[in-house]
Amino acid sequence: MKPILILAPVCAAILGTAAYFYLTRSDPTPGTAPVLAGAPASASKIVRGAYLAKAADCVACHTVSGGKPFAGGLPFKLPFGTLYSSNITADQKTGIGNYSDDDFVRALHDGVRHDGKRLYPAFPYTSYSLLSREDALAIKAYLFSLPKVTQETPTPDLAFPFNQRWAMGFWNAVFFKSERFKPAPDKSAKWNSGAYLAIALAHCAECHTPRNIGFALDHRNELSGAVVNGWQAPNITPDPVHGIGKWTDAELYQYLRAGHAPGHGAASGPMREAVENSLQYLDPADIRNLVTYLRSVPPRTGDNPIVVNPKPDSVAAAGPYAPAPGTPANLKDGLRLFESSCASCHQWNGAGPQSQYAALLGARSVNDPSGRNVVQMILSGTRAQIAGAEVFMPSFRASFTDDEIAQLSNYVIYQFGGKQGKVTAADVAKHRQQ
Repeated sequence: MKPILILAPVCAAILGTAAYFYLTRSDPTPGTAPVLAGAPASASKIVRGAYLAKAADCVACHTVSGGKPFAGGLPFKLPFGTLYSSNITADQKTGIGNYSDDDFVRALHDGVRHDGKRLYPAFPYTSYSLLSREDALAIKAYLFSLPKVTQETPTPDLAFPFNQRWAMGFWNAVFFKSERFKPAPDKSAKWNSGAYLAIALAHCAECHTPRNIGFALDHRNELSGAVVNGWQAPNITPDPVHGIGKWTDAELYQYLRAGHAPGHGAASGPMREAVENSLQYLDPADIRNLVTYLRSVPPRTGDNPIVVNPKPDSVAAAGPYAPAPGTPANLKDGLRLFESSCASCHQWNGAGPQSQYAALLGARSVNDPSGRNVVQMILSGTRAQIAGAEVFMPSFRASFTDDEIAQLSNYVIYQFGGKQGKVTAADVAKHRQQ
């Protein structure tokens, strides 16, 4: 009996170790990427890399507001602490200047740094693993062609055990597989190109897919919508009620390319950043291929189903310069706040005549009773350069109290979505911390 008792844990340890190394093994294949219209093989490596880096929206996560591009330091507030994006300029002391080609590819494909320590999946190597080696090195060539910036990355502020990088190996063993994109032989070249752009480069799932208990992507509900840093990333599956099933191809193209589509409102928050930094610069053919792919994914309802009312009775009864009669008494304070601070740009009928980006009708944000994106927009405002024009909305973070923002949000949801808003002052206080 004693030899058996001794051998059992030893065998278990050996099997566990073997399973760990098998499940965290790297895929050594270089992969072959579908052709993107904006990054033809005939272009130089740096030119291709610049386009691919735009498609991947690297600058959004690796640049703080007012800071130098790609120097890192952007905070990611998570339930278990705060991470900071790294400096990915070619600076040898604080950036990635010492990364060899193999080091860079390993970071993107396997989530492992130059020093052998594991990256957290806030850096979306779970998507970038699908990139071909050639595309990864084109991105590296572009980054190394830019000015070096000496800027230390702040130390992550994570609670135990999340501050143990080595433990990410076990997370990878359960939730991640290193592999390259595999073109679907039964799909068109346009579909494969759009899939590569959506799944690998633009990593759409990282924001639009909910997370499971281990904070990994729940692929069973892919692209059905999720909450990211307090913002509601909408359902972008072809579901006709809760997703984009009723959008025309032209509307989807316009929204992705310009951050706005008539009857659907304007992009805000992280999606506005994606349009400003990335999507507006992509070749029109690549945007159309992206639409082709999005049309093909399975339709899903999502965890926060939102039904859009394109023109509620409250809007039909309002004029451009006068509110609808009969506003409920509990929303009168919100009406007065809208009158004093919002009506001049958005108008009472939500037409937003001064700018198409101020139009509110059909926007999912005003049709969401939780009011997440409405509250975030009121708190943060927006400023962006899209299609050569400035998109601007001031922040009311310092102007209104939590209770006033809750009142205003609930009025906006009622007036332009025809729904009963559920925003409370406590909700707004939480949003202020995000």
